Amino acid sequence: MNTAHMKPLLATFSPGSTHVVGDGFHVRNLFPSNDIGESISPFLLLDYAGPTRYGPRATPRGVGEHPHRGFETVTIVHQGRVAHRDSAGNSGVVGPGDVQWMTAASGVVHEEFHEQRFSEEGGVLQMVQLWVNLPARHKLSPPRYQGIESAQIPRVELAGGAGHARVIAGELGAVRGPAVTFTPINVWDLALAGGSQSEFTLPLGHTAAVVVIEGRASVNGSPALEDARMALLDVDGETVSIAAQLDSKLLLLSGVPLGEPVVSHGPFVMNTGEEIRQAIKDFQSGRMGRLA
Repeated sequence: MNTAHMKPLLATFSPGSTHVVGDGFHVRNLFPSNDIGESISPFLLLDYAGPTRYGPRATPRGVGEHPHRGFETVTIVHQGRVAHRDSAGNSGVVGPGDVQWMTAASGVVHEEFHEQRFSEEGGVLQMVQLWVNLPARHKLSPPRYQGIESAQIPRVELAGGAGHARVIAGELGAVRGPAVTFTPINVWDLALAGGSQSEFTLPLGHTAAVVVIEGRASVNGSPALEDARMALLDVDGETVSIAAQLDSKLLLLSGVPLGEPVVSHGPFVMNTGEEIRQAIKDFQSGRMGRLA
């Protein structure tokens, strides 16, 4: 292990809040509820939904029409199926291994429900939703939608049979993920074998965090972290070392901090209070669109 270049461990976190989004997403929030702010920029929010078993139901559970402006939502599904529809005319189903990358930017209205057949049959829903901030110059860009199927996400086998990494965004070695981003970020979906240790190199100056979705693992010498726990790392250093005590699923996030003011109000994330007030007016007047 190259300790000279290891990213210092800042802190570890348990969920800062637990709540239900709509009636279909029982989530544990790791940030912003833990108030880590610029230490995790450009990332804004991470909700870990489930794993929750839902009984059969004819009417899908979920969250109805609501707006977003100024950032991107990234939905990574591990189990279950979620249906999306938005005011820009995009729709689709996100199933196991799939990723939905929705750039709200200047504003969209959308809804997220359990997919009809999944709802009727019942089953386990397990997913992560991540919010990624946009730099000020892109906050009012046109909305964009990237529906990324599991087969489109490259998989990197790790040394020594330690497991694999799915590169959703950014680069791992010579492998680049399919997500198109506005600023340099990495989103890697990891599956590590129990008893293994893996090292990852990140660009200098990146903020970084490792989230344990399932299992038990230590990050850069941290205490063992279990489900829905996170290690926050410093911008200094380059190396992230993960020792998995059990078979584990993890999410490794890194990115260049934006260094800009963040003013948020519910589903709007801008740089000033005036921009928030304008977002509210634009939504109320229908300028962000409506769902039929």
